[in-house]
This record gives sequence, C-alpha cells and structure tokens, in this order.
Amino acid sequence: MGTTQNARTWWPLLEPSGAGRPRPGRTRSTRLLVRGPVSPIDPLTGPRLALAGRVVTMDARDSVRSDAVVYVEKGCIVDVRERGQSAPDGFETTAVLQTGGTIFPGLIELHNHLSYNALPLWAPVPKAFDNRDQWADYRDYRRLVSGPMAVIGKTPQLLPALVRYVECKCLLAGVTTSQGIRLSSNSGVSRYYRGIVRNVEQTREAALPEAQTRIQDVDARDARAFKQELVLSQGRRCYLLHLSEGLTQPSQPDSPARRHFLALEVAPNDWALTDALAGIHAAGLLPADFDRLAEKGSSIVWSPLSNLLLYGQTARVEAARRAGVKIGLGGDWSPSGSKNLLAELKVAWLYSQRFLDGVFSARDLVAMATRTAAQILKWDAVLGSVEAGKRADLLVVDGAAGDPHDSLVRARETSVRLVVINGVPRYGTRELMDPLGGGDQTVRVGGETRRLFLRQETVPGEVAGLPLATARSVLSGAFRDIQKLARELESRPDTRPARRGAVPVDAPEPVVWSLALDETRDTGVELRPRLPYSGPRDFTGPEAFSRRAARAAASAKLSEILRPIALDPLTVVDDGDFLDQIAGQPNVPEAVRDGLREFY
Repeated sequence: MGTTQNARTWWPLLEPSGAGRPRPGRTRSTRLLVRGPVSPIDPLTGPRLALAGRVVTMDARDSVRSDAVVYVEKGCIVDVRERGQSAPDGFETTAVLQTGGTIFPGLIELHNHLSYNALPLWAPVPKAFDNRDQWADYRDYRRLVSGPMAVIGKTPQLLPALVRYVECKCLLAGVTTSQGIRLSSNSGVSRYYRGIVRNVEQTREAALPEAQTRIQDVDARDARAFKQELVLSQGRRCYLLHLSEGLTQPSQPDSPARRHFLALEVAPNDWALTDALAGIHAAGLLPADFDRLAEKGSSIVWSPLSNLLLYGQTARVEAARRAGVKIGLGGDWSPSGSKNLLAELKVAWLYSQRFLDGVFSARDLVAMATRTAAQILKWDAVLGSVEAGKRADLLVVDGAAGDPHDSLVRARETSVRLVVINGVPRYGTRELMDPLGGGDQTVRVGGETRRLFLRQETVPGEVAGLPLATARSVLSGAFRDIQKLARELESRPDTRPARRGAVPVDAPEPVVWSLALDETRDTGVELRPRLPYSGPRDFTGPEAFSRRAARAAASAKLSEILRPIALDPLTVVDDGDFLDQIAGQPNVPEAVRDGLREFY
C-alpha cells in the first residue's frame, strides 16, 4: 500500500535549536507542536457542497431519504432536500455531486489510545486475564507494547510521523471524531494534539464542550472530590474514564474490577455518578450495576474485541440495554483491539447475533457510533446526525440498495467513498474528491487509489507539512531500528543545566517534547480513577505506576529485550496477517473469529 505526494522534506519543520538534520535519539530543544491559534480547532470556513445519494440521517426518527441532497456551507449542513426539490438560497449554481453511495454522519469513536495505534496486534494474547493490572504487568507487554512506545514517545523527531499516521488510520475508516494524542515536555508544559480528525479532548468551542479523559490524581484518591467534579459537569460535559475493566462472576461480586465501581459509592446510596460519566469498558459490572448507572444517567463505552482478546468476555451490554443505559463504541487500540471503528462495528454485530440473540440491530450499532455517541459527549446539538444546522461531518459508503444500516456494518475500508469533516472533503475516491478540489496526496487502499486532503491552518506545522508516505517510512524505520533507538536513549546524557554557579536558579529548561503515555508512566493525571475501597491505601493509580516503574527499572534494559517490529498497516484490507492473527487468538470465541473473516 503506497502513497504519493508532492516532494517535500519534513525534518526542518521540527525547528531544532541547532543547525542540520536531527538524528533519532538526539535530544534537542524544539518547538514541537506548540504553535497555533486560540480560535476553534475546526474553523467554520468550508466550501459550498451539494452531495446526492441515499441519506441515513440518524435523527430522532431514524429517517432515511432514498434520494436526497445534503447542502453544506461553512462547515454546516444548510439543508437536506429530496432530489426533485429546488436548491436552498445561494446554492442555485452549485453543482450537485452524485456520490453513488449512502451518506451517514461521520463516525464518533469514544475510546482509543491513538498514540499506540502504530503498534501491531498482540498475537496471540498469551492467556485470559482477570483485570487490566494483570496484562499490564505481563512480561511480553513491556517487550511488545510499553517498551516500544516508551522509545518512540521519548524521541521528539518521531512524534509528527506518529501523529500523522494514526490520524490517517482513523480517516481511512470514516472516523471523524476520536480521542487525541496527549503531549508533554520536560518543562511541565502539556498540550493536546490539534488535528484533522476531531479530538474530544480539545475543540475550543462552546458548542462542542471538551470531554475530560483524565482527572488530577488528588481527585482519583477521593470519591467525594470526584463526585463534585461530576456534579459540576452534569448536563455540560462528559468524563470518559476507564471503569471496572476486567471480569466479575456473579458468585464472586467482590472482584478487583467491580470494586473500582463500588468505590464510587461515597456513602450509603450516595454515588459519584451523574450523566457526565461515561464508563469505558464496564466489563466487570453486574446487571444491578447498570440499573444504578441508568438511575443517575451515566453511560458506558463498549469495546468488545479488546475485552474478548484480553478477558474472553465483554461487558454485559444486554443488561445495560435493558436498564436504559446509553452505549457508545470504541475500538480501544491496535495492540489488543480493532484496527478501526468499522472493524469494531463488525465485532459488535457478530457478538450480538451469536451470543445475545440479536439484541442489537444494525441500526442500534450505527447509533452507538453516531447519534448516541454525540449524546454521551453532549455534542448532539451539533453532531451525530445529518440535519440542517448541524456540523457537516459526513461519511459516504458504496451502494444505495438493501438495508442502509447493515450496509455500514458490512462496509470495508474499500467501501468508503468520501469523508467530510467540518464541511471539508478530507478523504475519498478520485471520482468524488477531484470535483471537490482534489487532494494534496494519494494513498492506496486495497489496491485502489484514494485521495487525501490534509491541509488545515490550525494543524501544527510540524505535522501539517508531513506527507503520509513519509510518516509511514519514518515509523517503519524506527520500529525496525527500535533496539538502536533504545540504546541511544539509554546512553543519552542529562542535558539539563546544573543548578549552581552562574546558572540562574530559575533558568528555563530546554523544551523537549514527548508523548504522555498513560499506559506506561504516571503523568499526575489518571485515565482510571481507582478510588479507596476497603481502606485509605486500598486503591490503584499512581502507586501502581510507581510499582510498575520500579519493576521495570530493576529488569533488563529495553535495548536488551526489544526486537524489530512491524508498523501496523493502516487498514484491515491491506493487512495480510490481521485476520489470521485474530483466528489464532485463544480468548476470542470461534463464532467471532470466523465471522469476522467473512466480512472481508
């Protein structure tokens, strides 16, 4: 799968303090990803578009227009009209583009760890675990997941390539919103990546309230403080937080995974639950727990493949549905999850059909990735459906016959004809992208040529000037030379100025950017608030990170255990090993393993 683009070097865009091209492993002062306006991440400046096809609106009535035109201007949907109706004012001379497909709202992914999505699948997962602390401490995990990302994450000149690559991985599958990549520096500055794909954590728009995915560790130790945060956010914003990740058997309701949920009861019948909380995974919850969530308006995010790969079971989503809990969908990450949200839709469909008596229809699953996801984020006033007045985040897939929702569940990456974000065509076939202005580069998907348009003023220059082909080449080389990079990091001298003599005490440290990798080290904020349960020290969180770091420090150096690994391909259709690897996963039920292959 190759890419082509205008020839352009990207290394100088890192703007190192010294001259010349930086080499992997060398620490330099840099202004990586620190520029950018304070205006909205996605300005409402898109062109006028008129896109025709079957339209699956995903509105409150689940309306489907068999032959309609979606009119778009300045990032918003102006109207959706039947083909025979006259155009809205101002669109009289706008050419109607026949998409040849079915138009959906763009897919909204509520759970991912994007920075890890360059890593290949952990194949096979060696055993069925009971909770996430077990696999995070497993010996292979450091060699295959945390170790490689620690090296990549601490090599600043690789970060633009990583950001570009994993974002395009979303885009090629029709994902228009996901969770962002968090960056930090040794000067204590942190920012969220601003990209082409919407980032739930940073929008800079009141209409799109920023989701909170991390809480200060002081609140992670105090259920009452956490409850206060949720109460203040009620009806206004979303907290996307890992909750009860692991297994609970009815005969053993006091499992470690479920205790993380029970710790939210700050006093008898007084829970740290509001409609702001969206519990990621929730695999360890029992049916009665979903009744509690529903009572307080809380929601969950389902990641079935990741749960099956690691635990052999997933959340009791049928109980969540009976209780009336809103359910969103997320692919988690490539080491132990789906390659993209299109694939996760298929796993969810297979699991529902084979194990839950079809409790979820194709329409239900599409709603989890569109309308319901927007409701969970408190974004439903502006996203999640194809309606006048909402933002033009659109996905077009092949064909306009048959069940419209089933067509999306069954769509492969080669089925994606067009992706529009904020009214700007970002990815699609030549047939559709050329009339809409073309693109700045191309990519091959399943042997077919697609166009990408990745220019945007708000994207930091270090990423904006980086072609996808270059990003892939750089990351492939880094993973091939991962031992060498690890060795260079281990031998890197401490370049910080000594705090003595003529050096001012308050002299600033050089800014050296790295990824804030939530899976590998304590960053002072928690994705998993694990509150005290049996006593003041009966919790995990920063202490768990410290114990893990101590064990890693006492174990072999990364340069001694890491081996070359392959960059994870952008799509399932271009990954010759993925389906075979899934077929060899011992924890995934046979019906899901075999059924997934049938989709491709």
